[in-house]
Amino acid sequence: MSAISELIRVESDGNISFGDYTLATKAKKDNFEHKGDLYKVKTCKEITKLESNGKFVYESVPGTAVLEFSQTENQVSFTVEGPEDAQVTLELEEDAEYEILINGTSSGCMKTNLGGKLTISVELADADSVEVKVQKK
Repeated sequence: MSAISELIRVESDGNISFGDYTLATKAKKDNFEHKGDLYKVKTCKEITKLESNGKFVYESVPGTAVLEFSQTENQVSFTVEGPEDAQVTLELEEDAEYEILINGTSSGCMKTNLGGKLTISVELADADSVEVKVQKK
């Protein structure tokens, strides 16, 4: 498993990776510019949180490392790593239905609440990493 020692970075394909679940105390990086957006990441072993232009994007409890995070109007995809199972919350479109794919297998459909939040559980205890894809229906 790998933590993102620089807290947030741009990968060669243009996606971002962020989070360091190995930190005992919270660390943050603010005003990270990528594709015209300003990102802020806060991370430690208890929580990892990403904001874009002051708006909530991603949060995991406990903390995780997120690799190859990509978000479009209809889909969010990333690989998540961590030492134990995690609860991941994403901010998506309000009152919309999404199919959740974990390692390429459908985990069913979920509807976001009025705030656009969608929470999923990822089982990391027995896996090096888990691929997550959330597609709008």
